[in-house]
Amino acid sequence: MFKILKYSFYDLMRSRWSYVYFLFYLALGFVLLFLNNDINKAIITLMNIIIVLTPLIGTIFGVMYYYNSKEFTELLLAQPIKRSTIFMGQYLGISISLTLSLALGLGIPFLLYGLFRSTAIFDFGLLLVVGSFLNFIFVALAFNIALSNENKIKGFGYAILMWLFLAVIYDGIFLISLLVFNEYPLDKFSLIATMFNPIDLSRILILLKLDISALLGYTGAIFKKFFGTNLGMIISFVVLFLWVLFPVWRMNIKLRRKDF
Repeated sequence: MFKILKYSFYDLMRSRWSYVYFLFYLALGFVLLFLNNDINKAIITLMNIIIVLTPLIGTIFGVMYYYNSKEFTELLLAQPIKRSTIFMGQYLGISISLTLSLALGLGIPFLLYGLFRSTAIFDFGLLLVVGSFLNFIFVALAFNIALSNENKIKGFGYAILMWLFLAVIYDGIFLISLLVFNEYPLDKFSLIATMFNPIDLSRILILLKLDISALLGYTGAIFKKFFGTNLGMIISFVVLFLWVLFPVWRMNIKLRRKDF
């Protein structure tokens, strides 16, 4: 698995799309710091971009890599190697390369602007950790979708629809539910509904750390009321870890039943 991980990692790092991804975050970091001239404000602005864009990039890269390397994967499957070993190596290679591009792309401009001399260093670290979680989650979800659809067009379509649902549509349904049933106690419903969306959960995790959960409105206030800042962060991390674990587990179950 380590050899396959290393191959997938180097293969993606040589890809021009990895450089485009890295350069995009590098330019974004410099532009935000130049416009804000304040690391704390730049981090808050960056949060909204990363929480939406990172899942999209992870989804597209995951589906694209699966379909583009299908012939090579079939060649590996003809060897005495476990299916789970092959796909876990590819999955980890993609996720780690995307996370490295994200960390370096944002880390370089913030370090040059004096991140270590700022009180926002822990907030920035949390932002990178959340971005890494989102990479691992959405690459795993993309692999699940690709494994379930042999047709490349359908696979890409379902993957984009999945991202669109979690990034936009889910919040709309959630807000409509709060408005329609506002006469009922919705505290527990809000907490549970938030945990079913890793993008919303990541946003809450960052806002709790920045102590500006009021910006999230009703859900953020309830989350802080029920759990408090520290416990809320721990619960958020545990749920995000489960969001990584469950798609990976389902991917391995799917691999056992799939006929290549």
